[in-house]
Amino acid sequence: MGVQPVAGVGREEQSEEKQYELLAQSLKKQEESRTSLTEMIQDAKEKADQQREKFKLAKATPRYGDAPLEAYARLSRARTQAQVSSAAGYARRRLVQLQAAQRSDPDHADQIRAAVNQLKKAVGRANKKKLELTREQLARARQKRMARENKRREEQRIKQELRRAQSMRAVREAGYLRETDVANRQADQLTATKMELRAQAEQLGSSVHPSVDAALQGYCAGAQLAAADVSAPMEAPQVNVQA
Repeated sequence: MGVQPVAGVGREEQSEEKQYELLAQSLKKQEESRTSLTEMIQDAKEKADQQREKFKLAKATPRYGDAPLEAYARLSRARTQAQVSSAAGYARRRLVQLQAAQRSDPDHADQIRAAVNQLKKAVGRANKKKLELTREQLARARQKRMARENKRREEQRIKQELRRAQSMRAVREAGYLRETDVANRQADQLTATKMELRAQAEQLGSSVHPSVDAALQGYCAGAQLAAADVSAPMEAPQVNVQA
């Protein structure tokens, strides 16, 4: 008769232990799911921040060097006085825009300055090409007159000079594009170097300021202690008369 209550108590204890185990497992699963959810949220936030930074960089990096490249491309394609004037007009308009950008975008001053210099050269080279086209037009008129007068040798000489002048101009205009590309790359590299040095200086400044502040606080505390020691009254030495 006395054994049955003991068995019942054992079963109750086992049931309670199982409930505790189930409860512990449930709490552990909840904690794991909460941790994984927190990690997912953090991971999503980091990815969003990275995308935002990429967008900012892409938005904050204008391609100022494209303006002189386009101006020289138009100048190279120009075959008439009107087309050369159009290319020069484009260069002047972009020149005014970039000169205004120099005041509003100091971070890219080197890139803007390089583009402005090339656009100024493009305007001058457009005027030079107008003179060359005028000379070529006059040379073709002489060539036709020589053909009418049956002066074959003079006609061939003028024709060869025209071809040589056109070939040299084509080489020169291709050189303009290469010169602009080199100037753009040098300006981009200079701007990137300056930004990197500025970022390093800011990092160095942020790490130096706390140590400087701590040193100043320590110096002030030491000065206060020294002042307290000096201002404290000095006790006169006691002489033992009985000795």
